[in-house]
Amino acid sequence: MPISSSRVVRPELLRQAMAALGRNGSRIPHHDRIAIADFTASSSQPRFHFVDLASGRSTSLLVSHGSGSDPAHTGYLERFSNAFGSNASSEGAFVTDDYYVGKHGRSQRLIGLDRTNNNALGRAIVVHSAWYANKDMIASHGMLGRSQGCFAVGEKDLDQVFARLGQGRMIFAAKV
Repeated sequence: MPISSSRVVRPELLRQAMAALGRNGSRIPHHDRIAIADFTASSSQPRFHFVDLASGRSTSLLVSHGSGSDPAHTGYLERFSNAFGSNASSEGAFVTDDYYVGKHGRSQRLIGLDRTNNNALGRAIVVHSAWYANKDMIASHGMLGRSQGCFAVGEKDLDQVFARLGQGRMIFAAKV
């Protein structure tokens, strides 16, 4: 069950996300909801926050980070990268794009809006579900598995993620 609260996102992170939404406003069609990936937290914590900007309510789910961001597999993101072949997560603002079915099943393309993530589409950094992002990974390994830089969520969470995001909304990823 996701955590639901009106005060889950740390204030500085929310401030940065709102500034990114303001900077990229014309490139993001829908401003009613955003997602924030708080990569300061461990992958064992619900750190993918879906914020309804009208009500201020948020729901938080588990999300993985890239193997290139955590080479020692500690469960904590150590570094970001925008480089091809890095298998790392990228920081900054993304806009959600279209859906497709790929090697991880149903997925959603992302377009990076900052110089720190503008290779996202070419790197195939997407939202998808994965077995290694399921909650039972925490019980058995103490953390989630790692993606190749994608926002991988639990298999049972994907429908909820797609419903909350939809096309044309912002995901903001940072470690502050």
